[in-house]
Amino acid sequence: MAEPAKPVFLVDAYADPVLVRIDGRASFMNSGGLKDFFGEMARQGKTRFVVDFFQCTSMDSTFLGVIAGAALDLRRLTPPGTLTLARVGERNLELIRNLGLHRLAVVDAGNFPMEFGGGAQSLTDKARSEIESARLVLEAHENLISADATNAAKFQDVLAFLRNRVESR
Repeated sequence: MAEPAKPVFLVDAYADPVLVRIDGRASFMNSGGLKDFFGEMARQGKTRFVVDFFQCTSMDSTFLGVIAGAALDLRRLTPPGTLTLARVGERNLELIRNLGLHRLAVVDAGNFPMEFGGGAQSLTDKARSEIESARLVLEAHENLISADATNAAKFQDVLAFLRNRVESR
């Protein structure tokens, strides 16, 4: 049986808005590179982003926490930046709404035009130590609680475990 293709984030940092396309599963395994990308784009003064979910097969809470963190960071800018979640399928839309991200970002389930220019490239994720990965997952889940306080009950065990892990180092 053939192994499924590795999930990829395709980005166009030169587009306005900056475009990100998710191909495959978005998870804690590949969210670090996206978090780094959002941070670098913010340092370069980019404030408008569209994330295309059309080919996103599934996503986990860490990925959604990275998205929440980017949306929260963009809201703190003067003037505020924007994050649009485009072509979101039914299952992914349910996850976004359950965690309250629809209150932080524009959600467009329709056919937002996604034109990647010649500057499109795949994101790479740098190797992270176990503790760096734990910090990433912890921060992502803290972002989800910042997005919606009711998420605290959903992730209390994960947060307790991760805080213990990070603080013991």
